[in-house]
Amino acid sequence: MSALKSDFMRVMSERGFIHQVSDEAGLDRLFATQTVTAYVGYDATATSLHIGNLITATMLYWLQATGHRPITLMGGGTSMIGDPSFRDEQRKLLSADAIATNIEGIKRIFGRILRYGDGPTDAVMVNNADWLLELNYVEFLRDVGRHFSVNRMLSFDSVRLRLEREQSLSFLEFNYMILQGYDFVELQRRYGCRLQMGGSDQWGNIINGIDLGHRMGTPQLYALTTPLLTTSSGAKMGKSASGAVWLNEDAFSPYDFWQYWRNTEDADVERFLKLFTRLPLGDIGRLAALGGSEINEAKKVLATETTAIVHGRRAAEEAAETARRTFEEGATAETLPTVRLGRREIEGGIGILSLFVKAGLAASNGEARRHVQGGAVRVNDRPVNDERSLITSGDLSPDGIIKLSLGRKKHILVKAD
Repeated sequence: MSALKSDFMRVMSERGFIHQVSDEAGLDRLFATQTVTAYVGYDATATSLHIGNLITATMLYWLQATGHRPITLMGGGTSMIGDPSFRDEQRKLLSADAIATNIEGIKRIFGRILRYGDGPTDAVMVNNADWLLELNYVEFLRDVGRHFSVNRMLSFDSVRLRLEREQSLSFLEFNYMILQGYDFVELQRRYGCRLQMGGSDQWGNIINGIDLGHRMGTPQLYALTTPLLTTSSGAKMGKSASGAVWLNEDAFSPYDFWQYWRNTEDADVERFLKLFTRLPLGDIGRLAALGGSEINEAKKVLATETTAIVHGRRAAEEAAETARRTFEEGATAETLPTVRLGRREIEGGIGILSLFVKAGLAASNGEARRHVQGGAVRVNDRPVNDERSLITSGDLSPDGIIKLSLGRKKHILVKAD
């Protein structure tokens, strides 16, 4: 890799964001000489983004921080089809109302990460439904569809692997890459956008957009993708014991979010500090050099800094303090995640297995039973060894709370209403 001249490309390289670039020298030269507009697309398949999306959102942050303009493209149109990339089956089709609700939820996170406005480097939020829903089908096939080679589209990994597994690929899904490619051209025409960024699974779709732009007369367009996020042990990032790690607090609490990062594997601390925090590289180097049990202090910094970006500094510090009180003092902190149950349900007696499932600490009675048998279950800090145990009103604190613990690091408060 030649020496990079632009601040943005240097940050991307030094912090580990780059997996593939369509023309590194040309893109670096563009960033060194112009204010560049770049975008990332987010389909509205849920009411929140998850941490798999956080890496591209962070790229947009650095784009803006180095003097360029980010576009967050909401997939109001493409979400009606669903991206088939590397999936074995078609996504569930969403209604227009569901997509609109999801977009409103997704918007919340970007207000904390980017600065929106009308200035030359202020972020812009766009919805591709604005142009995709207005297309005339026959005209679109004639003007845009003729530029796509089916042979080439079938060669992309995202499509080829699906077909090799003999899984059906609908004509609806096959159109997704055409629409995404067209988005790139439309954003160039409307906003002067020159770069699309995304995860490595989007490489084929982005290259399609670059090729379409060339055929339709746009200036040179560029692609930059990030590595697939996995832990050092090979596990895919973004899953916790209770499911996906969402970015919105109503889907995944700030405390649980903090704990997720606190539990990072030792070998991943430096890489995640570079990718997910804004700390200077010198500070990251000093934290990464900590050895033995001191690496836990670096994990706490990672957890607090990442939580501050997503949920705000106050929520991050509250989560850190809750963890400190819970683990160092054994206290039942009021800011622990809380689930509510009817008082009658508890007064009548509820089985420990059922309670752990209702609290989200186990996916099934069988999983809860294995936790009990493994000695990982505590109620109000007391071990539970009998899977037939009943929890009753006698276990409630004076203010109507029961503390459930799974292992040393996962705690839930059950509030009796």
